[in-house]
Amino acid sequence: MAFDLNDDQLKAAIMEFILKKGRWGAHYYPIDTLVNFLGRKIRKDGKRVKAAIRVLVNDRYLLVHKRGDTISLNPARSKEIMDLLNRKRSGQYESW
Repeated sequence: MAFDLNDDQLKAAIMEFILKKGRWGAHYYPIDTLVNFLGRKIRKDGKRVKAAIRVLVNDRYLLVHKRGDTISLNPARSKEIMDLLNRKRSGQYESW
């Protein structure tokens, strides 16, 4: 069963997944594992997940490690990340 999430919800799902794993700064998570996990649950497989990761990296919410194979949340933007995720959970979620 695939969920139909819009792009903003997908970005929030990626950040929430990495947050639950506790990956901040130098503690990183493999991109392939993330894409495989979320790609099974979201439509269009991993293409949308990879595109959303690319946008989050460009917006500096995520940091890239090991030649682009792993990512982590940016600790310098921890306040903004937590605010975005809290707004998403409370239903006051707006476009980025």
